[in-house]
Amino acid sequence: MRAGTIVILMLLLGCERLPGRPQTADRPLRPRDVRDFAQLWGENCAGCHGAEGTLGPAAALANPSYLGWVDDATLKRVTAEGVPGTAMPAFAESAGGSLTDEQVDILVREMRARWVTAPPPTGAPPYAGGGGDAGRGATVYQQRCATCHEQGRGGSVVDPAYLALVSDQALRTAVVAGRPDLGMPDWRGEQGSQALSPQEVSDVVAWMASHRGGGA
Repeated sequence: MRAGTIVILMLLLGCERLPGRPQTADRPLRPRDVRDFAQLWGENCAGCHGAEGTLGPAAALANPSYLGWVDDATLKRVTAEGVPGTAMPAFAESAGGSLTDEQVDILVREMRARWVTAPPPTGAPPYAGGGGDAGRGATVYQQRCATCHEQGRGGSVVDPAYLALVSDQALRTAVVAGRPDLGMPDWRGEQGSQALSPQEVSDVVAWMASHRGGGA
């Protein structure tokens, strides 16, 4: 081996020991190699769902009522595939996003491990619903929702700008799971004393959704 070649090799090997050179453990991970829940959540979810799963513009996921209502398969599907027609994008690589299947699994598993701090309520209406009657829903809304939502404390849930950003399922999620971080009870009402029936939930969702077309 020529002397010049030996010198170059020695210099290259010596670079690994230069002061201040990052060690392998200190180098940033490639995005698809991240396994830390806090980093995955902060970079992909916190902007909409809040830094700790609460107080974001989208549904609070650090909510025992929500996590007790939705199963893992649904959480994974929504995270992976998003919700077409809304602000919720697909995150799985298979659906055009940036997360691996393993990273989606980490998010779902750790949400439950970190945020289910008490037994979730039982007896919730089904996750999916249909067949609601907007006319009956108007009555339910006046009886159970208007106190807050027509006095400014809960915001307008029939504003077309808001309705354009959410799906019917998102409306159903808000009614059933509530927003405890904002003082909104779940389907059982204040103190859990006036639970909405599955039909009443479907009816009030139908009434809210009818306002997308300017209906009353």
